[in-house]
Amino acid sequence: MKRSQINEIIQQSDEFIRSFGFRLPGFAYWTPSEFRDQKDRVGGIIDAGLGWDITDYGAGDFDAMGLFLFTTRNGSQADLAAGGGMCYAEKIMISRHDQISPMHRHVLKTEDIINRGGATLAIEMFESDFEGNVDPAADVTVACDGLVHTQKAGEILRLAPGESVTLRPGNWHKFWGEGGDVLIGEVSGVNDDNTDNIFVDPIGRFADIDEDTDPVHLLVSDYAAFL
Repeated sequence: MKRSQINEIIQQSDEFIRSFGFRLPGFAYWTPSEFRDQKDRVGGIIDAGLGWDITDYGAGDFDAMGLFLFTTRNGSQADLAAGGGMCYAEKIMISRHDQISPMHRHVLKTEDIINRGGATLAIEMFESDFEGNVDPAADVTVACDGLVHTQKAGEILRLAPGESVTLRPGNWHKFWGEGGDVLIGEVSGVNDDNTDNIFVDPIGRFADIDEDTDPVHLLVSDYAAFL
């Protein structure tokens, strides 16, 4: 992805988020130099991977396959292993009309995916077989707003604004906005995007960036290089 495209997506996404009355934390709007000026204070942000996250999954076509995310809070693997402390995470995401977030599952993370507003959120789901691969035959059973929901493998679950689904480790899923763009909330266990995303196809979690201009704001994937 070109940095100029990422800058534009950040601006558009912030406007979309604000249209639903949701506000991002103050550090979201720091420039790279302002981030560097706070280097003695931002260890928690960097270690937890908080901030902007825009990906085309390395495929080079964000409109067709991609996702906007902003991680607002995230606990630690140490707390998760100990069974106490900050064992949770939260994200706000945008899935555009017919923009695919590709089929994947998580090893450790349980997540609530919530339609916070906009159009319909469409989710295709499968269970895992004994080897962790997609099981094309097994029915999928999940919780939707606390209610047990069972559907055939590969059927589409459609969430209207205000509705949610709980996905557990091993639940394969891909999703997209149906009929328009969707504001998505994610409330989950501790999140590690570097190790806990298993994709059906061999794709990357983060985008490769062409630095055709300077970043307006840093992405989570920028921290190591810029800071």
